[in-house]
Amino acid sequence: MVKQAIIFAAGLGTRFKPWTDRHPKALAIVNGKSLLQRNIEYLQQYGIYNVVVNVHHFANQVINDLKNNKGYGSKVFISDESNLLLETGGGLLYAKKFLNGSDFLSINVDILTDLNLNNMFREFKKDSKLITLAVTNRSSNRGLLFDDNNCLCGWENKITGETKISRKCINPQIKAYSGVAMYCSNIFDFVHQTGKFSVTEIFLDLAKTSQVKGFEHNGDKVLDVGKPESIAIAEQMFL
Repeated sequence: MVKQAIIFAAGLGTRFKPWTDRHPKALAIVNGKSLLQRNIEYLQQYGIYNVVVNVHHFANQVINDLKNNKGYGSKVFISDESNLLLETGGGLLYAKKFLNGSDFLSINVDILTDLNLNNMFREFKKDSKLITLAVTNRSSNRGLLFDDNNCLCGWENKITGETKISRKCINPQIKAYSGVAMYCSNIFDFVHQTGKFSVTEIFLDLAKTSQVKGFEHNGDKVLDVGKPESIAIAEQMFL
């Protein structure tokens, strides 16, 4: 199993107003626990106690929360993007110094799931791909396109009709990304993007050579706590 992870917690949370006018989304509460605490404790279930948390929006609130609560039992490293929000891809690259040396995973702080990471890890090691993405067949406005071998081949926005194709595939299947990814230890050797960019750019770039695989976990709980009204749903799904 991977032993380290990065939690993407730096975002502005514009869809989560008015909470994010005064707080980071990471500290939004679901049944008495913040999204950040819940994800740290989720990772602990799988023996992951070395965690990087990137911060930007109300960064000091996140830092103080982690300090006051002793990292909720984990060893937490802060990747501080206070001066410039780098998005998920840039944030991943910026945190390279904390993640070098072994396989790791990423999770978005506003994702809650009961995905079995041990099962995902077995697929990740078996397929010998650079990246494995957790996906389901749930409905989503933006989806990832996969071929018959579950290798990523593109991206599609159902609302705008925009597509980004990494390579041709017949009858691509659209699946929803669950906000969890596993990366090989040498992933940074293959990242050529710099500055501010989405991690999806890395996925689509490496998909050109079939180096990104989907791991289906249909039937598991997965919720994007993207809007304030999602809290009530989360409180029903995650006690």
